[in-house]
Parts: sequence; C-alpha cells; structure tokens
Amino acid sequence: MKLAVVGGGSTYTPELIDGFARLRDTLPIEELVLVDPAADRLELVSGLARRIFAKQDHAGKITTTTDIDAGVADADAVLLQLRVGGQAARNQDETWPLECGCVGQETTGAGGLAKALRTVPVVLDIAERVRRTNPDAWIIDFTNPVGIVTRALLQAGHKAVGLCNVAIGFQRKFARLLEVEPGQVHLDHVGLNHLSWELGVRLGGPDGENVLPKLLAEHGDTIADDLHMPRQIIDRLGVVPSYYLRYFYAHDEVVRELGTKPSRAAEVAAMEKELLEMYGDPALDEKPELLAKRGGAFYSEAAVDLAASLLGDGGSPVQVVNTYNNGTLPFLADDAVIEVQARVGRDGATPLAVPALDPLYAGLIANVTAYEDLALEAALRGGRDRVFKALLAHPLIGQYEYAEGLTDRLIAHNREHLAWA
Repeated sequence: MKLAVVGGGSTYTPELIDGFARLRDTLPIEELVLVDPAADRLELVSGLARRIFAKQDHAGKITTTTDIDAGVADADAVLLQLRVGGQAARNQDETWPLECGCVGQETTGAGGLAKALRTVPVVLDIAERVRRTNPDAWIIDFTNPVGIVTRALLQAGHKAVGLCNVAIGFQRKFARLLEVEPGQVHLDHVGLNHLSWELGVRLGGPDGENVLPKLLAEHGDTIADDLHMPRQIIDRLGVVPSYYLRYFYAHDEVVRELGTKPSRAAEVAAMEKELLEMYGDPALDEKPELLAKRGGAFYSEAAVDLAASLLGDGGSPVQVVNTYNNGTLPFLADDAVIEVQARVGRDGATPLAVPALDPLYAGLIANVTAYEDLALEAALRGGRDRVFKALLAHPLIGQYEYAEGLTDRLIAHNREHLAWA
C-alpha cells in the first residue's frame, strides 16, 4: 500500500507518522511519500519520520519529493493537509476582520472565506493531477475549511472524503470521563464541519444507551471549561456543541478577547520554529510533547481509520466524516456537504440516518450552508460581488456595512493568491 501526503513538510506530519507507526496492523503502509514545495522543511520532517518508523520497527519506506505528479503516482490514497500562504496568511485572516468588529478566525467568518478563496483552486489543481496520474486513488481532505474544500472536490467528480479531528477528540475525551475504551463510545454527531453538536453519546454502538445526560450531570463543569462556555448554557441545551460554536454563541465576547492578545497564528508560528529545530535533532525519534500544543490531536488515528476503511477492511465501519448530504438532512440540498456519522467502505461514505433536528440547530446549519454555497461560488469564479454576497450571508457578519469593509480588506490582503483580483 502506498500513501502520499501533500503538505508533508507540515509540522503536523510527525503526529501522522506516529499514528502510521503505531497502527501499522490496521493500515499496512509499504511506502509513504511526503510531498511539499518547501524542500528544507521536507528534509527536517522526513528525517524525524524515518527515525520514528525505525524506532517502532515499521518496515515501510518513506520518500520525499517536491513534485506533486511524481508523489501521487500509483498512490492508493492521497492525504491533503495544505495551508496556502502559510502562517503569515493565517495571521492576516485572524487580524483584519477584527478591524470591522467581526471574529478573526481561520476557518469561519471572513477569515474562513479568505482561506477558502486561496485554497480551493490549489486543491482542485492537485486533485486533477491525482486523477490524471491515478484515477482510482482516494483523496482524504484535512485541509480547512474542510466542508467547502470537500464539496469542491466532490462536485468536480473526485473520489474524496473530508476529515476533521473534532469528533474523535470528543470521543476520546468522553471515553476518559466514562472510563471506557474509545471504541465503545459512539457519537450522535450532527452538523457541518466546525459547526456541529453531539446530540447523544452512546455506549457500544449507534443503538447503545445514551449516556450524555449522565456525562453532563457528572462532568458538566469539565466539559464547559474545555469549551470555554458557561455550564448553564450546556445544561440548557442538553447537548455538547463543538468549541467552534463559541464564535456564534458568544461572538462579541470572543471579539473582545481576540483584541487583547496575539493571534493564534503568531503563537503557532513560534511553535513551528521551535518544532523544526527539534526535528533537526538526529537524536529525536518520537513526536515531541510540544506538538500536542500545535493542534490536530488524534488526527493520525482518525486518518488511519478512514484510510483503512476506504482501502480495505481494517478500519471502523462507522466514522464521522464530511460527505454529501444525499437526503440525510432534509432541509439541505443533496449536494451539500455535512459532517455526520457514516458507514465507510471501499465505495466511500454513506451517512447514517439522523433524527429530526431542533430548529435551533437546523436553522444555523441551513444558514451556514447557504454561506458555503456562495463561498464556493466565489472560490471557483472569483469577483468582488461574489465575495461580498458570501460575507453578507454569513451569520457572523450579516450587515452590508461590515460586508463592504471586509470585502475590501480580504481582497487587499489576498491579492497575490487571487487570480482574478
């Protein structure tokens, strides 16, 4: 089995490598190709990757290339983990929206739209290269904004599934609180990427006992603290929202907080510099503890599980993924991309049935999906007016004065990445 990781020079990659090494019986990789245009980062990351494989007695071969076509040739699956513009562009996404009194964040709001506009054309170009070189390869997208990027891939006819680590993070957290194995925890996870709720937590499988009320009663303070939300809000909802819902439920509070501290991008850039120095140490043969603060917890385990199911029979039969709605949420179009539990196999992902949703959740999902429709249109066709309409449609913006100012700033800060600007 051959896998390619596009964006393999990322500081995330050792997390992925560690999972590949530990879970080699689930996903028996013979060759892993790390693809990245930054040859200097590739050298540092691949050196540590080979040492991790060696320490854990993994027989797989790790190679590197800056050539996408060569890297994805004959690959059974291609993982996409890109950041077009790097941390510098992310820092802009997290700062200029604040000038208009709106949340600055890299995956939602105006910053999320900027990332989508930069990213979708690049991802589609890579996917076309994969299709020309190896049309049978699966594309696993971890590149944000995952919902929009995955929809772009699917609409272009690619074999693609989107992946996020939010659900597996909740699964692992709840398993620790319940003192059970993670595989015993099934989430009633419903929504869009970075806009989701855990409506139930079941033991043993999709039809198991719902222990969410017990979790909230016994561990509500811990859960609320992790989400940076008041305990009483969690109790009133009776569900566990993704921590990204704080941008919607406490928008003004978050804007005030963001205006008083360095951006997350600045923090991550400092971490990346330190991590790359660590990766260059020939004595280091395991992922460093600092990597846990970088983000992406359990990404490797989710990626292994998904790839194993798409390529064979090694993964879990039911996983949380991003895929076509196809009637699952009846208030959305079939070609909307949702994030829910799905049966995953060689033919792809088929969402499990979801009960009728409270309008509190369905309304926001429908609103953000409408924004994502417009955001994808802007990413594919460009134009100031399309950017403005997407921003006006976003529930975190929604006022024409804000949308006008944000449109000007978005284009000014991203002109080098926008072919039409």
